[in-house]
Amino acid sequence: MTTLSTHVLDTASGRPAAGMRVTLLHDDRVLFSGMTDSDGRCAELKAIGVTAGAYVLRFAVAAYFRAHGHVLPEPPFLDEVQIDFGMTGAGHYHVPLLVSPFGYSTYRGS
Repeated sequence: MTTLSTHVLDTASGRPAAGMRVTLLHDDRVLFSGMTDSDGRCAELKAIGVTAGAYVLRFAVAAYFRAHGHVLPEPPFLDEVQIDFGMTGAGHYHVPLLVSPFGYSTYRGS
């Protein structure tokens, strides 16, 4: 069985990014769309059935920062962060996002 999780950290405030829209796509099909919880996670994402293949996680970064009082330029430097990644087989895949209004980092976590 293959599972997927994410964890979004707001590096501008030093807190989990609660209330950010996250969308998971596979073959241009939306498999999941939801909001991060108070810990910056989407618990429901683990219940989505995923298999080996190419996926996209899309994070609504600008909307999140605007909702939290940041004044962003128009257009914002980062509107949505899209992470294209592949899963090769069974196991757990964790894709964290560390983000601010002007930069982000990701990696394969555990």
